[in-house]
Amino acid sequence: MKSRSAYLPGLAAGLGLVWATVVWGHAFPARSEPRVGAVVRTAPTRVQIWFDGELEPAFSTLSVTDAAGTRVDRGDARVDGENRRLLRVSLAALRPGEYKVRWRVLAVDGHRTEGDYTFTVKPPE
Repeated sequence: MKSRSAYLPGLAAGLGLVWATVVWGHAFPARSEPRVGAVVRTAPTRVQIWFDGELEPAFSTLSVTDAAGTRVDRGDARVDGENRRLLRVSLAALRPGEYKVRWRVLAVDGHRTEGDYTFTVKPPE
């Protein structure tokens, strides 16, 4: 008969796998264009965020607002048809100023994450 301590390594490994599933189950941004906190001279025509996991298109959103809170995106946010890790939205013509990007996504495994960041369009010199 095995002692209880003989089962501890297996139990620890099993708990580790459960923890890894919980931690890696969420989709988080891997990179974005424009980048987080970027100061750009040319106004972008779209915002794109690449995530570290695949997204559910019907439940993933992306919006962009100006400093007054007015939406400046064209309302066409979508997950890319060929790359389900890419979420994008097109933008109206942007004036110089600070803009806030807000995202909320549902990963294919059912975990929801959300966040925001800003970027700035610099006035022409």
